[in-house]
Amino acid sequence: MHSKFEILRLLSYRMCLNRLKNIGFEYVFSYYLGEEVDVSPEQIRRDLASFGIRGKKKSGYHIEQLILDIEKILGNEGRQFVIIVGMGNIGNALIDNDDFKRNNIDIIAGFDIDPVKLKRKYQIPVFPNNKLEEFIHSNNIKTAVLAVPALSAQEVCNNLVSYGIRGILNFAPVNLKVEDNIVLNNVNLCSELTSVIYLANHS
Repeated sequence: MHSKFEILRLLSYRMCLNRLKNIGFEYVFSYYLGEEVDVSPEQIRRDLASFGIRGKKKSGYHIEQLILDIEKILGNEGRQFVIIVGMGNIGNALIDNDDFKRNNIDIIAGFDIDPVKLKRKYQIPVFPNNKLEEFIHSNNIKTAVLAVPALSAQEVCNNLVSYGIRGILNFAPVNLKVEDNIVLNNVNLCSELTSVIYLANHS
């Protein structure tokens, strides 16, 4: 089992590799990739070698093949299906993000308890929360984005886990609690922005 930080570095490598591929590069050395992603060449080589990936001394890594190798590691050879619970501003912004589709991620449905939101037209179908369990089971969904108010976030999170969700990206302004076998990322936008403002003002 590899750590979250290793996976985050792989994602960073992939983003840079795709950029290099799009501007015509065919090969890349670890030192150049390291400069682009602010990771030492030694760390890059260790990360890739831990998955059995090694470059060549004379040419480095073949970019297209390396992208494919990273996709296999991440389990992204096929489409990855995700749902969003909470169709407010954050939920709406996420379904408009084209980067997800470029990275084989499909947000295929949204859920909300607000009857007004259920009547709106979105790029994806939106259902009431009482359809969550049926939809998750029918479509074998393992990952959800949570963008609901803080007061209801833990309850909704608990329900998602009981329905079979194993990974949650949480945008609710509260740190949720889950069992160790559940992957949970808490993203508090206000805290992130506040920390940037503080550091900018005191740099």
